[in-house]
Amino acid sequence: MLQVGQNAPDFTLFNAEKESITLSQFKGRNVVLLFFPKAFTGVCTKEFCDVRDNIHVYQNLNAEIIAISVDPESTLAEWKASESYNFQMLSDSNKDVSRTYDTIYDTGVSKRSAFVIDSEGTLRHIDVLENAGEIPSFEDILNVLSTLN
Repeated sequence: MLQVGQNAPDFTLFNAEKESITLSQFKGRNVVLLFFPKAFTGVCTKEFCDVRDNIHVYQNLNAEIIAISVDPESTLAEWKASESYNFQMLSDSNKDVSRTYDTIYDTGVSKRSAFVIDSEGTLRHIDVLENAGEIPSFEDILNVLSTLN
């Protein structure tokens, strides 16, 4: 199980645009990793519309938003376009990254989770939710980010 203070495990996944994205390519920036269960669902849409509408807040805190689910790239691309999401959406279709971050339900979908990673690659905040109907505390995430700059 991952703990605050550990290095975030590096990974490479494909985004909605079918480009290869590696976590370590964001070194020098803070990263908010947001695992989510399923595209086109109500709670996920609410969560990510809020992120989209407040992206400038994260950008001002030198933070990159990266959303990850087990949905295929094509589904993420369709959802991203339909909602005008303005951040990375990555497909963990083989579920390896969700397993590495210990954020997968028995049903095979990613648990709704938030990880804040500092510019050096260290985990600074972990929030893995067992209830998919809940949303991580973005107030807590922003508080952690504000201490990193």
